[in-house]
Amino acid sequence: MSGVARRTVVSAAGGMGLVAVLTACGADGDSGGGGTGGAPQEPGAPLAKTADIPVGGGKVLEGQGVVITQPKAGEFKAFSSKCTHQGCAVSGVADGVITCPCHQSLFDASDGSVKGGPATAPLPPTPIKVEGDSITLA
Repeated sequence: MSGVARRTVVSAAGGMGLVAVLTACGADGDSGGGGTGGAPQEPGAPLAKTADIPVGGGKVLEGQGVVITQPKAGEFKAFSSKCTHQGCAVSGVADGVITCPCHQSLFDASDGSVKGGPATAPLPPTPIKVEGDSITLA
């Protein structure tokens, strides 16, 4: 393989990687676009058990497009798991903060408000119902 052909192949592979990164970040600039947050199910759909949600933390339910948190013992909150910056799915909850891995936006686990940008809008709340040890969509 000649030097030019090798450079062409390497350059093309690098370009494909860049396209993949930009696509994953919702490069269209639409604050609601292109994420992997999933779609919430019908009301009454089971989401999680209360024991699965740690105090001060939470759990991202990718298939349902929901992140459930427990800011204080016995207090459960739920929000869309789609980051309001460019639509990436949030990745986790720790120490009262929901984190988006794409651009490191941070959201308060108790109310979904922005704790650190680039996101400027809070995560929208998702209505849930807690009955016994079960958390469902309201």
